[in-house]
Amino acid sequence: MENVKSTRMQGIMSLYNLQTPFFEFVTENITDEDAHKRLDTKANHVGWLAGALVEQRFDLARRLGSDARQQADDLFKDFKGIQDDANYPSLSSYQQDWNEITPILKDALSRLTDEELEKRIDMGPEFSMSLYELITFSIYREANIIGQIALWRRLLGYPGMRYM
Repeated sequence: MENVKSTRMQGIMSLYNLQTPFFEFVTENITDEDAHKRLDTKANHVGWLAGALVEQRFDLARRLGSDARQQADDLFKDFKGIQDDANYPSLSSYQQDWNEITPILKDALSRLTDEELEKRIDMGPEFSMSLYELITFSIYREANIIGQIALWRRLLGYPGMRYM
C-alpha cells in the first residue's frame, strides 16, 4: 500500500507507479530519426508525444509547488501543440527529465489532503475542475499517450512494448 495522506490517492498512486517505467519501455530503442516520423499523416509523432507526456508531469508538479521545468520547456509550455518546423529533443533527453520529475511529483501527490484535492482550478472560460479531477485526468492521459507511442512502435516496425 502506498503511503498517502488521502486514501482517495491510493489508486492514482498505483497507476502512477505502474506507468512510470512504461515511459522507458515504450520509447526503448526508438531512434531519434524514427521518433520524428509522421508517416505522411498529421498525427503527433513520438518525439512530440514523449515531450508532452514529460511536460504533463512537470506541469502537475508546478501546480503542487515545484518550479522545475523540462529541458524542452519552450516547445511544450502553455500546452503547445506539435510544431511542424520544430526540432524536438532526443528521447534520452526526455527520459532524463522524466527521471528527474517523477520522484518530485510522487512526493507532492502523496502529501495531498482531501481538502487540497477539492480545490477548484480554473481551466478556461466558465470551466473548472477539482485538483483531484485534474490528477485523475492526468493519470488517464499518461496511459493514453503511452498507448499512442506503443502503436507508433508497431507502425515504425519496432517490436511491441515490453512490460517488465
